[in-house]
Amino acid sequence: MADKVLTANRLTDGISVWLNANGEWATSLQEALVARHEEAVAALEAIGKKSYADNKVVDVNVIEVHETNGILWPLRLRERIRAEGPTMEYAPGYPVADPKFIDA
Repeated sequence: MADKVLTANRLTDGISVWLNANGEWATSLQEALVARHEEAVAALEAIGKKSYADNKVVDVNVIEVHETNGILWPLRLRERIRAEGPTMEYAPGYPVADPKFIDA
């Protein structure tokens, strides 16, 4: 089984977030709690459903990641873009994604 993390978008501003070990939604993939077995994935899914029902987040998904040298890398391109930021200038305060991370 691949390692997995829980991701969503904050309801208040649409920013991509990841569930961390404190049960909070963090704006950095690198802070995400990593599920390494089926029971942990089931727990993440339950937390995601509750957060959605409580109107904290939308577009809740468990995604596959792999860890290399302590850095989490999403397997899907879509998730790498969500983790790193937009691929073009978007809005003040949101830097353009590092192409090396996106192309990994």
